[in-house]
Amino acid sequence: MAHLSPIDYATASAEIRAEHDRELALRGRMTNMKRILLNSPAAHRIYAEWFTLRDLLKPALDDRAIWLFSKAISETMRAEIPVTFFRRALIDSGLDPEAIGPTADEALLIGFGKAVAADANAVPDEIWTALKARYDQTLLVNLTAFAGIMVATCVFTNAVKVDIDPELEGYRKPSPSPLVGEGGSAR
Repeated sequence: MAHLSPIDYATASAEIRAEHDRELALRGRMTNMKRILLNSPAAHRIYAEWFTLRDLLKPALDDRAIWLFSKAISETMRAEIPVTFFRRALIDSGLDPEAIGPTADEALLIGFGKAVAADANAVPDEIWTALKARYDQTLLVNLTAFAGIMVATCVFTNAVKVDIDPELEGYRKPSPSPLVGEGGSAR
């Protein structure tokens, strides 16, 4: 159960209802995380800049690359809701998240995402060298800012223990099967 409550639209302030309605008009859905963030319309708007940065990345990066980058950050941060969100995106586009063979560019993005999420002070120079050879400064600023918002999203969902959205349930990563030893007991 989440540590913080989602807004109650019926009793929310006019400012919160307006931000709620704006979000629905822009994106057509309201997640559990957004319902909690809406307790502070300013916080909601800041986190929603994820969409702005994603759109700025799109001329150079396709959806699949952005989803794999975001999923790598989420997995490194052990953030189930974002991981499941990106698994859904991949599955709904016909891909098996456990069987994707990333392109060289996607592998570079995945490596960068994992490095940023694990320790932003220790992103290997080789990754930066490869990124700078592939992308311009503006894209790299937007990519790094996008990674920061992804990390913030993971921190928020983990710290608050946001409840997983019902529509994500079927996209959760399968649990590994326990090893069965002698006598049929799991080890």
